[in-house]
Amino acid sequence: MTDQTFADATTAPKTDGAKPATKPARPHFSSGPCAKPPGYDPAKLATDVLGRSHRSKLGKQRLQYCIDLMRELLRLPDTHRIGIVPGSDTGAYEMAMWTMLGARPVTALAWESFGEGWVTDAVKQLKIDPTVIRADYGQLPDLARVDWSNDVLFTWNGTTSGVRVPNGDWIADDREGLSFADATSGVFAYDLPWDKIDVATFSWQKVLGGEGAHGVLILGPRAVERLESYTPAWPLPKVFRLVSKGKLSEGVFKGETINTPSMLAVEDAIWALEWAKSLGAGGLIARSDANAAALDRIVADRDWLGHLAEDEASRSKTSVCLTVAGADESLIKKMASLLEMEGAAYDIAGYRDAPPGLRIWCGATVNTADIEALGPWLDWAYASAKA
Repeated sequence: MTDQTFADATTAPKTDGAKPATKPARPHFSSGPCAKPPGYDPAKLATDVLGRSHRSKLGKQRLQYCIDLMRELLRLPDTHRIGIVPGSDTGAYEMAMWTMLGARPVTALAWESFGEGWVTDAVKQLKIDPTVIRADYGQLPDLARVDWSNDVLFTWNGTTSGVRVPNGDWIADDREGLSFADATSGVFAYDLPWDKIDVATFSWQKVLGGEGAHGVLILGPRAVERLESYTPAWPLPKVFRLVSKGKLSEGVFKGETINTPSMLAVEDAIWALEWAKSLGAGGLIARSDANAAALDRIVADRDWLGHLAEDEASRSKTSVCLTVAGADESLIKKMASLLEMEGAAYDIAGYRDAPPGLRIWCGATVNTADIEALGPWLDWAYASAKA
């Protein structure tokens, strides 16, 4: 469907501080919204549904088609439902928390900003007094401490720390509680074990490079059972209501969204999903793996760069967070500003709550040649910012 490489994004040699002659062809390394897929052009989007009701026959068809593409690419079993919901990944995850928590004790894992956000929601908003297992930025909590008689909240891939769970082996097959996975930087980049995940959420703006404001909610059969058998003690706003008369509102998972979606954002997601389909699920994962490996080589060749996530087994292959020797917030801002002014890299400063450092998106929509071309520019920005 699209070109996968660009001729002017060849690998440039390490420059030891001199300004390189070759720039990444697409300097979009933001961790969200992420780079559009190669070959993207808004003029390529289908527009027949624009100006039509999302509840028209055509509107429902396009929403269902978007869901079908996600199911195919995620290799999601028929036992799991997919819904398009408001509020990006945050809205989807909070919808799951508000509608299903409270039936059992809760354990919340936090090793970066978004995990801490779910802790705050559970403690201050829902007031359910969860067991909280924390780890510092760059580290993963002791997953063996998790009690699976509880509902468990966690991020599959920590976008702001570059730390992920290595696999699903730590999730008990005979769990009594539900597993709630914030998978927004993990879907389409890892082969997720859906038999281990009862609830998953993500947004198109991450691995697919889609537009914001829409979230995706995935429910396994145990989550559906919880929704149909349990009523929370707190009131639910309309946009969170997934049950009607004691039964799951199945229409939500067939393109009948709770509120009005942006059909332009839906068409944007469909285009990205069709691009992804041309590669296949394995192709998407392979692209992310190649990008992360290319960045690993850059880090290994520079003594002033390091990985915030020291353990490779739990290091993100999408939102890769780097340490910079002697860096404070001011130096990182200077580096990011210099690279942006040169058109060599956009939006690579680390997350505001994370330790000062860089964050490079290595998801499938980025070309490996652009990661490779970035290395000498990091040398130049580091030397220039220090000077």
